[in-house]
Amino acid sequence: MADDTTPSPIFTRRRFLGSAAGLSGLVLAGCDVADMGDLTPPTKRGGLVGIADKLTMASQRLLMAHQPLVQEHDPRDIVQDFPTWGQTNPRDEEYQRLLAGEFDEWRLEVGGLVNAPVSISLPQLQSMKRRTQITAHICEQGWSAIAEWTGTPLMDVLAAAGGLKPEARFVAVSSFDGWYECYDLFDVVHPQTILAYGLNGRDLPRGNGAPVRLRVERHCGYKQLKFVKSIEAVATVEEVGRGNGGINADWGFHWYAGA
Repeated sequence: MADDTTPSPIFTRRRFLGSAAGLSGLVLAGCDVADMGDLTPPTKRGGLVGIADKLTMASQRLLMAHQPLVQEHDPRDIVQDFPTWGQTNPRDEEYQRLLAGEFDEWRLEVGGLVNAPVSISLPQLQSMKRRTQITAHICEQGWSAIAEWTGTPLMDVLAAAGGLKPEARFVAVSSFDGWYECYDLFDVVHPQTILAYGLNGRDLPRGNGAPVRLRVERHCGYKQLKFVKSIEAVATVEEVGRGNGGINADWGFHWYAGA
C-alpha cells in the first residue's frame, strides 16, 4: 500500500452548498463541513426518487466527512479469477488499434479546467506514485468480489496537469466503450480513488478494462469505468452526455452510487 494517504493540495477550493431537504437541522458536531463537497446530486429528480437521491447522498457524505478509507482486506480474501462483467472488448476502432500494439501508443488526455493539459503514456502513468489496495467491488446487480488493485491516485494525475482551475467542480472520465461519468471533488481527492493498471499483481486484463480503469472505492460497480480514454475537469455536468452527470444517470440510475 502507498505510504502517503494525505489528500493532494490540488483541492484548494471546497464548497458546502447546503444539505438535502430534512437534514438542514442536523448538528454537525466535529465535522468539517467545508471538506464534504456538495451534499446533493448535480441534477435533481422529482418525486420520491429525487428525495431518496438527496437523503442518501447527504447521509453518506455526513458519515464520510473526514474522508475515511474503505475497508482493505487480507490477501487471503482475494478472488483470483475476478469477474469480467459487462463489456470486455470494445469495438471502438482506436481501442482495437491500441490493443493490437499492446497499448504502446495509448495516451491519457487530461484537459478541461486544468492549468496545464497533458497527454500521459502508460509508462509515465506507471512511473508516478503508486498505490496498491485490496478492496471489495460491489455490483448493484447483486455480486461482489475482492481484488488487489494497483494504480496512480487520480489527484496525482490532475496534479501532473498543473492542478485544477478554481472554477472546476467535477471531473468527467470517458472510456473507449462509450461510457462516461462525472465525479465531484470530494471523491476525486480520496486516496483510494485511483487509475488502476494492475489487478492481483499482474497487468490489468482486457476483460477488466485494460490498459487502465478507474477505481472509486466508495461507489457501486457501475461508477468504476473500464477502458479509460480521457479525463476532463469541468465546472458543470450540463454538457456531459445528456447533462445528468454520467451515462448511468442518463439511463435513470442514481448519480451518487455510494456503496
